[in-house]
Amino acid sequence: QVQLVESGGGLVQAGGSLRLSCAASTTIFSFNAMGWYRQAPGKQRELVAAITSGGSTNYADSVKGRFTISRVNAKNTVYLQMNSLKPEDTAVYYCNAQVYTRDYWGQGTQVTVSS
Repeated sequence: QVQLVESGGGLVQAGGSLRLSCAASTTIFSFNAMGWYRQAPGKQRELVAAITSGGSTNYADSVKGRFTISRVNAKNTVYLQMNSLKPEDTAVYYCNAQVYTRDYWGQGTQVTVSS
């Protein structure tokens, strides 16, 4: 069983920055991939960014050039650096881990961007 704990959410003005962290309860070295998803009120959960065990990254078009995903295996942690935040980035952000055939999710952290 893998537990994921997110932190770093909060309220920020448009144009500001936040860094989200996702700490795993076990080593992430062998995880297939880890990623960040978000869900805004009334909308479906969507992929924001993902990073594979080999370090390859993938971003939603809406965040390219503004968000950066990274992982530090020694800390069992994945980060999402969010710059130039926009009101439309407001959502609950969830950490995801793909381990073999299973998906694990964190409890989510709220990000609110005021205009």
